[in-house]
Amino acid sequence: MWRNVLALRQISQRTISTASRRQFANRVSEQQKLFQEDNGVPVHLKGGAKDHLLYRTTMVLTTFGTLYSVYYLLVSSMPKKPN
Repeated sequence: MWRNVLALRQISQRTISTASRRQFANRVSEQQKLFQEDNGVPVHLKGGAKDHLLYRTTMVLTTFGTLYSVYYLLVSSMPKKPN
């Protein structure tokens, strides 16, 4: 049992460390300036090419899903022909 307590103590000392290895710069103010700039671009597209790709993909999938569901509603509303 004493071995388990020592192992737990060692693990907790490793994970709860106040010294971090990497220091990240605070870039929040840069992002705020980018997103608050009044340049006529919608806020959901101000992130760059990745945002444009995600937006277009979402619109294509939404349109396809809507058309697909309307098609199956029409197919299911038609009576089946007897053989």
